[in-house]
Amino acid sequence: MRLIRNTMAVLPVLLLMANTSSPLIGKTITDKPFSIAKPAVTPAADYYAAWNLNAAGISQEAFSEAMKGYTYLQEKKLLNNTNVLTIVDYSKPSSQKRLFVLDMTEGKILFNTLVAHGRNSGLEYATNFSNAEESHKTSLGFFITMNTYTGNNGYSLKLQGCEKGINDKALERAIVVHGAEYADENFLHNNGYLGRSYGCPAVPEKLSKKIIDTIKNGSCMFLYHPTKKYSTASKILNS
Repeated sequence: MRLIRNTMAVLPVLLLMANTSSPLIGKTITDKPFSIAKPAVTPAADYYAAWNLNAAGISQEAFSEAMKGYTYLQEKKLLNNTNVLTIVDYSKPSSQKRLFVLDMTEGKILFNTLVAHGRNSGLEYATNFSNAEESHKTSLGFFITMNTYTGNNGYSLKLQGCEKGINDKALERAIVVHGAEYADENFLHNNGYLGRSYGCPAVPEKLSKKIIDTIKNGSCMFLYHPTKKYSTASKILNS
C-alpha cells in the first residue's frame, strides 16, 4: 500500500539555520499561508488499522500525530527520504521497546527497539522536556535526519529540529542518534530501566549502525509524548 499524500493549508515553521552541508539548511517557510485544491485523502486511522500498528505497540495518537508532521514536511519538500518514518513514544517507560522505524510503503516495522531519554527528563519515564542547551533533557517534536559522522559515541546521526522554540537547538546541543551500552538489554536487566543520555535518543549499540543507515539523509523522526504543553505549542500539529 502506498501512502496517499495529503495536501492542506499550513502555518509557518522555521527550520534551524546551522553551519552544515545538509541540503535542507537555508530553506525557510514563509509567513504567508497558501492553499491548493485538496485531493482525496486516506485518513491516518485507516493506515493504522490496515497496517495493524496497534499489535505492533504503536499508539494511535502517536501515529496520527507522526503522520501529520510527516505529511507536512513531505509537502514542503523537506524530506529527501520519504520511505521511512521513525516514531519514539516517550509516554512508555524506558524498559519497553519504544522506538519504531516504519516502512511507509508497506507499513512494515523495520525496527522496534529500546531507546534512552535525557538524564534530566526523568528516571524510568521521561516527564520533563527542554530545548535549552546544557539541560540534558529530551526535546519533543519533529526532526529531520541529516548526515552521519564518527565522534565520541561512535557512528552517529545528526538531527535537525524543525520546531522553533521546541527543538530547534538540536544541532547546537549535539542531539544525535547513537549507540550506547546503557541502552541495551543487559543494562535493562541489571537495573530495571535504561541509562540516560544528555538528551540524545540513544539506541542499542548492536543495532545503531543498521538503524542509522536506514533513516539517515532526510527522513522524518517524531519524538512523541502526550503532554499538552507540546501539542498546544506545535505549529506543525496545529497547522
